[in-house]
Order: sequence, then C-alpha cells, then structure tokens
Amino acid sequence: MKRLLTFLKTKCCEDAQLGLMYTGRLTVRLPNGIMWGDFDPTYYSDAGIGAEAGFCITRSCRQGNHLADITVILPASQIFNRGEIYMKRLKYYLLQMEEKTTTFKEMYDGKMQVSFPPKSNGDMLDPEVWHDSRYYDSEVSVSITQTNKLEKDVPTITLELPLSELKLREDIAGSDLAVCAADFCLRRIAPYFDELNEMLYNRARTDRENGCWYLHRPGGEILVRNSACFAVIPDKGYEYIGGANVRVDPQAAEKPPRCCLCIQLRAQLPVGKIKRTIQMLCRDLPDAVRRFCTEFDHAALDAALSDYAKAAEMRAAMHEHDLCAFVADGSILPRASDGISPMKNALPFYAPEGSETFLCGMRGLGIKRGVNIICGGGYSGKSTLLDAISAGIYDHISGDGREFVLTDRTAVTVAAEDGRSVQSVNISPFIRWIPGADPTDFSTAHASGSTSQAANIMEAVEAGARLLLIDEDRSATNFMIRDAVMKELIEHEPIVPYTDRVREIFDVCGTSGILVIGGSGEYLPIADRVYLMDDFILSDATEAARETASRYTPEKRAAPEPADWHMHRAVTVGSISSYPPDSRTEVMGVSDNGFVYFGGERIDVRGIYDFISLEQTAAAAFILRTACLEAVGSVITKDDLEKLLERAKIEGLESFYSNFFTSCGRALELPRITELMLLINRMRHVKFKKI
Repeated sequence: MKRLLTFLKTKCCEDAQLGLMYTGRLTVRLPNGIMWGDFDPTYYSDAGIGAEAGFCITRSCRQGNHLADITVILPASQIFNRGEIYMKRLKYYLLQMEEKTTTFKEMYDGKMQVSFPPKSNGDMLDPEVWHDSRYYDSEVSVSITQTNKLEKDVPTITLELPLSELKLREDIAGSDLAVCAADFCLRRIAPYFDELNEMLYNRARTDRENGCWYLHRPGGEILVRNSACFAVIPDKGYEYIGGANVRVDPQAAEKPPRCCLCIQLRAQLPVGKIKRTIQMLCRDLPDAVRRFCTEFDHAALDAALSDYAKAAEMRAAMHEHDLCAFVADGSILPRASDGISPMKNALPFYAPEGSETFLCGMRGLGIKRGVNIICGGGYSGKSTLLDAISAGIYDHISGDGREFVLTDRTAVTVAAEDGRSVQSVNISPFIRWIPGADPTDFSTAHASGSTSQAANIMEAVEAGARLLLIDEDRSATNFMIRDAVMKELIEHEPIVPYTDRVREIFDVCGTSGILVIGGSGEYLPIADRVYLMDDFILSDATEAARETASRYTPEKRAAPEPADWHMHRAVTVGSISSYPPDSRTEVMGVSDNGFVYFGGERIDVRGIYDFISLEQTAAAAFILRTACLEAVGSVITKDDLEKLLERAKIEGLESFYSNFFTSCGRALELPRITELMLLINRMRHVKFKKI
C-alpha cells in the first residue's frame, strides 16, 4: 500500500499526517493526458496473494484522528476458493479407503476406468483400466509413490510445476544455471510447508497422529539433488469425468511433454484420519503450491543466479591465474553452532596488503598452486580458514558467507585414520619396508596412523586430486615430520616423512598442498608461500619464515629416491556387491554415525571428510550399487564410475534410487568421483586387479 505509506511519511505534524490518510487525496492521469483530482481512502495491497484486497480507512469519531475504522474489502473469489478441494480423483480414492488404513493402496495404484473417443468411422473402443498415481491440480501435477515397503503411510510426493506457472524462462532448465535455480526454489518453498506443519502440530500427539510434511533442508552448498530438479513430464492426456473415470483427450498425441520444476518431499499421513488426509493432500498442498507460484520472487532468483554465474566465471579465471584456491575479501568463515550458518559478529576475512589478488574484479587472497603453509598459534583461526577452503570445493548460496570462497573442485581433505581397511595400495613413496608385507601392494584390516595417511594420499592422487588439504592436528606426527636430530639418531627408519615428498608430489603429479602447521618449522624452507594467522587476521610471512628457518636449518641431507606415484588397478567385479555372501536379498543402508552398510560390508566413512551430508553418502551408495549391477567385464574402472556420475546429472539422481532399501534416506545429493572411489577403498573385502 505505497500510497498510504506516502501520506504517513509526509513531513508535517502527526495529526495532519493522519488527516491525509483519511482524505486519501489522489491525482488521476487519463490516457488523453488530462489530470484531475479525487479523494479515495481505500488502499490496495500492491503484491502477493492478497493484491486484490482493499482497506477503507475512516475516522471512528470527530474528536481525534488516532482512532480509525478499517473495513476490509475482499473479492468473492478470494473467499470462496479458500478450502476448495483439488485433485478430486485422489479424493475419490481416499474416500474409498477404510478409516484406519495404513497401506493407502488405492492412492498408490491410481486405478482408472478409461474411455476413448469414437473412431473416425463412428465405432467405439472398449474401455480400459489404467494405473496412474499422478494427480492434477489444473496445470500442476502431483506424483505420489511409495517411499519404501515399511513406510506406506509416508508417501513420497513429487510436485511437478510447469515453468509457465512460475513464469520462468524455458531455457533455464537446460542451462548451466539449472542447478542453482532448482536449489533456490527448494529453499523458497520450504516456508510454505513450515506454515502447514504449524497448523498440523500438536505437541500432545506424534507426527503419525497429527500428520506432517518432510522437505529436505540442505546446507549452504548448491548441489545436484533429487529433491529439486528440472525434468520433462508427459502431458496429462485425459479429461477427468468423475469418480475413477477419465476420457482420453483426442489431441493428447499432439501435445508435447512439459518441462517442469520437480520438488520432492514426503508426507506423514495421519493414520486413522481420512478426512485430515484429504485436507492435507487435496486442499492444503495445492493451496501452498499456488501461493508459492503466485508469490515467487523473481528478483531474488535473478540475484542468486547472478552470484552463481559470477562464481563460475571466477573458477574459470582461477585456471588462468594458476590458483588452487581463492578467498574473497569480506567472506565470513567461522560457522555458527549449527555448523551451517555464518557466525554472527564474526570478523570478515581480508587478504593481506601486498598479497591480494584481483579475480574478475573481486579482491581477495589467491593461493597459487604449489606448497602453501598456513601457520599460527592455537585458536588463531588457521583451521577455520582451512575448513572454509575445503568447503569452497562446492558453490554456496547467497548469505552463506562463503559465496566466493572457491577451491579446486578435485581437492581432498587428508588425515590419519587409525584402524581403516587398506587393500592393494602402493604406499612405497612413504613406507620403505614393512615386516611381512609389500609396501608396493599393501593390504591390512587395521592400518596405523602413518600407513593410513600414506594410503589416503595415494588414493586421493589416484582419484585425480590436484590439491591436498592437510591439518597437522589430524595427522600422524611421525608421518608429517622428522627433524634432523631424529634422522641422525634413527638410521633404519622405514617411514619417509611427508616433508621429504611434498615437493615431489607437486612436481611429478601436479598435486598442490595447503597445510595447516602449528608445531614444526620443518615445512617452512620448502614452502612456496607461508601465511601467518594471528587472531583471525592473515598476513604473508613467506620472507620472514625463510629468513627465520635459515638460522635453524642444518645442512641438507640427501633427498629420498624418486617414488612411483601410480597405482594401475581396478576393482574386481564380484568382490563388491549389494548382496551379502550366500544371500539373495540386497542389503544397503546409511547411518548418521558414519557407517555405510553395503552387502556384507560395514564401511567406516568418518575419515572421508569431504562427504558433506548423509544425502550425499546415500547417493554414493546407490551409484555404487548401480555400478555393481551394470558391470560389464571383469573390472569396474574409474571411467565406469565417472560415466554413472554424468548419467546422474542428465537423468537425475532419482534414476538410481530404489525403495527396496528401508534404511537409506529419500533425498539424494550428487557426490564427486573422489568420494565414490574413497568409499570403495574403505571396503574390507574389495579386491583389485592390475591394469
């Protein structure tokens, strides 16, 4: 109501302001250019679902302006459409069910009696029975499927919104911006279901009694998801008559499929309360979707797409500037207690003076490829910076604080992992010999800290990592460093410390490193750049570090022999399977305490730090299952896995999901090839074949 706001902002005494409000003076410009004045104290909402509502404001008495009578003028269409039942075919099925049903069989079957228009010669075709669990509210379709065999009262609901309903450009679904647009829509529709849940909530009863909507709530990352994506949906193809009866549309064959925004969620239906179920599915859900479409914020979407496109432009420029990471000035790196939101009142990050980089017009810290050290005292913020760089593997939403913290997409966080399984890994670059074992083809069920970290690095290089992120606090000390005194004292040491290989791994494999170091100066002489973090303020300490290290560094010892960094191997088909040994039933599940259950394996994934969510871990398990089921030949190669990831981007993650598994979440997020390969490497029964 901008006209009312203009009156109230008038710079005069308060009583006069209210007088203008009651008068409602306005100037009307006619099409012929003639202007005339009028008085109208009725004000109209300017946007949103109530845009047609009016508010007539008049004085309630003559003694003052501070008491007003407000008459709300609401069009009949706004009144009589409230509470209207949509998707009447679905309502029909629900009314046929028993009041206390827990199976909702008719809803999932969608059994229809289909009649056909007469043929050109006048002959009539016999009616047919079709099954279709996709229901329609005008142009919006709602697909209802069973989540799994144990949760029949918690269906998976996919909202299929034609782009025309949201007034989105048709080309956006096939562009590089599609992932960001779908992510934006998923986050923007969430408040509408929050409102529905508030109406359903009763703390004295469970969700199973009240009913509830479950929508995936992502972190700050922008990822390919099955909970929000664009897909081509076939046209309706029939006309609803009544009950379970439909008539085929004679023009259906000529109608092209529709490009839709698909939002996936689950609904806990109130068991034993069919009327409330009808209200949830046939009234509340369509109302929420209609309001979402009507109130869709295109300006906010354009801003989100602009940031996403800017980040993509900057990532391309990083290659030209030979950067492995970039942290923009003004970024908020510390996280709040939820681990997702930016910390309030946190100190923004700024690049050190003289060490700044300008990338696509944005100032920040550009970290070049090579060996980079971040050092500092305890609680200075160095690990926070490394965590932000690790998060920069993925793009982030506006407001996350790390929108322009960008990192090489192949980066891997590496740490020691006591007790992990290692199978057929060449750890000879770091371990010269092992009693009773071959370091060029090393296997163990319980790796030590040093052997596990050596295996983690070799597996990361095998997966294609061009950047390793290592925090001293999470590393094995005897693997990371060995000073000159210990080298002289211990002559027959099998471990080659990372200090002796970090330079070589970059020169030979092209794999850079960003290391957080707080307790040893061994890395300072060999680093390309040294950054000092002090009380969350970063400075370039490269020259000071070299000068200081030169005073303490003894005479250089001979470098170790050049290492073989390659592992020419592939997974043997049959050594991994979703079927446990001697079983005809598949087993797969993901637990929130860091384990994946796959066939007869219990895989510990707590050491895969770049798995950012359970949804991403579950997607990796489903893709791995597909790789096992579709394997051709005797091995599964890295190329085979990469082809499946590309298929997921094209066909959607939904094509990998199976509702047979009851302990895997419904929402999926696309992992990288890195996490997929590291998951396989942690299996205890996997076998590799040299290729």
